[in-house]
This record gives sequence, C-alpha cells and structure tokens, in this order.
Amino acid sequence: MTIVAWHRECLFGEVVEGEMKLTKFGLVARQQWQKLPKRFPNIELGAFVVMPNHMHGIIMIIDGRGTADNPNDHNGESCPRAPTHEQFQKPVKGSIPTIVCSYKSAVSYRINLMRGTKGVPLWQRNYYEHVIRDEKDLQNKTDYIKANPILWDEDDENPMKSV
Repeated sequence: MTIVAWHRECLFGEVVEGEMKLTKFGLVARQQWQKLPKRFPNIELGAFVVMPNHMHGIIMIIDGRGTADNPNDHNGESCPRAPTHEQFQKPVKGSIPTIVCSYKSAVSYRINLMRGTKGVPLWQRNYYEHVIRDEKDLQNKTDYIKANPILWDEDDENPMKSV
C-alpha cells in the first residue's frame, strides 16, 4: 500500500544519492509501521520504505482475509472478494482499513505532539492498496519498494521531479 503525506509535504526526510535519510518525523513513521504486528497479531510486514512525503509497505494477512468477519459469506470459506463492512467511526478489528487508520493516527498524534500542532492533518485522505495475488506479484512489489529511493528523481510523488 501507499500512504501519502498531506499536500505531499516532504516531512519524513530526503533522498541523498539514492538513499533515504529520515528526519525525526520519518523515524516516527518507520517506528510506528514496525509496531503494527504487535498491535495487530493477524499480520506480518513485508518490504516497506518511508519516503520524503509518502510510504510504501506490504502487509501480509496471516490469519483471516484482512476484511470483516462475515459468517454469511460462503459458509466460512474464503472467497475472492469479501466486503468489509467498515463504517465511519466503526472500525472492524483486524481489517486493512482499521490497520491503516491506526497507523496514520499513531504517526499523526506523535508528530503533531512533537511539532505542537494538535489536530493538523499529516496524511492525505485514504490510501492506495493493491492485493498481491501470487509470488511474482509479491516480488515485483518488493523490488519496487526497495528501489523507490533510487528512483526518487522520477517518482510522481516527488515535488521536484524533472518535468
């Protein structure tokens, strides 16, 4: 998944010679991502990177499908697409939207505390997600995440990208 900073502000660091150098805010973003499996024991983390104004990460669901439990769908059997019955201010335990919301909230809270900017948005609304379906797709996404700092000059999220 990809989560983007509010107005694409480069809060988390800078890329120097193809390597990401995190600021204290970037360290918070990295630390909170790494803590997710302790808060959500149904997940493991794959490759991830905190970039100057966004982050990419792979979340692997190890128990369940990452969606709401629904006893009425296919007699408990997994299905290709299961609806998550997420509603505003009604999180569904262990779902991808709840995990992302929790991450964004934890990072926002800590960084706003550090900056003395209570309640100021840190992240853009929503996030981009892609369901990884096989090993080849996993390898492609992992390679993309690992190469992201090297490719920063051409990244669409880079506000200084050469036109």
